[in-house]
Amino acid sequence: MKIALLGYGKMGKTIEKIAIQRGHTIVLKVDKDDSQYDVSVADVAIDFSIPSAAVNNITNCFNANVPIVSGTTGWLEYYEMILDLCKEKKGGFIYASNYSLGVNLFFELNKKLAKMMNPVEGYKIAMEEIHHTEKLDAPSGTAITLAEGVIENSDKKQWQLDHEDEKTIPITAKRIDKVPGTHTVTYSSEVDDIEIKHTAHNRNGFALGAVVAAEWLKDKTGVFTMKDVLGL
Repeated sequence: MKIALLGYGKMGKTIEKIAIQRGHTIVLKVDKDDSQYDVSVADVAIDFSIPSAAVNNITNCFNANVPIVSGTTGWLEYYEMILDLCKEKKGGFIYASNYSLGVNLFFELNKKLAKMMNPVEGYKIAMEEIHHTEKLDAPSGTAITLAEGVIENSDKKQWQLDHEDEKTIPITAKRIDKVPGTHTVTYSSEVDDIEIKHTAHNRNGFALGAVVAAEWLKDKTGVFTMKDVLGL
């Protein structure tokens, strides 16, 4: 499979290594300052760029009829527009805030726990995410996905950074050097705490999941998620 890497930072380089190990060829590498490139040489594209470049990268792929897997966060105010464009261009698209196979299982566990906890009185929910100091957005896309999973399965109405009230999920975002990603969901009461936590040890899990998603998406049209890829 011929892969275009849109974004060639640390994550892009890790994806390159794993893709080559799995027998694929990297035919295009686009760095953050590159705006002119021909993505049509690829069978599929993987975008781990920066928020300001993501929409342009995704649009270029739709226009070139190249399916794209996007893991860039911080651009989701344009998400509905991108979905409409994907349908118009008959493109293939997967967006995930986190491609780690373990994290996607964690997402489902989080939803199940939220549904169980919702009728139980006396517990307050809080979320914390920790990432490396180079991460540009806060809270992380993974934390937002976790919060949305709780909102779907509880009476919480919104999430907010460093703010707590009865209908709001407070999220604390910390930036610590060399931390790939840690996400914790805690339900606290006067008598006990219930906590679920995912800790990434390196970028390999994220990269492997992105390559697996690209393998799955090749030659497909439509909008999909990691639940489709994993059959969850």
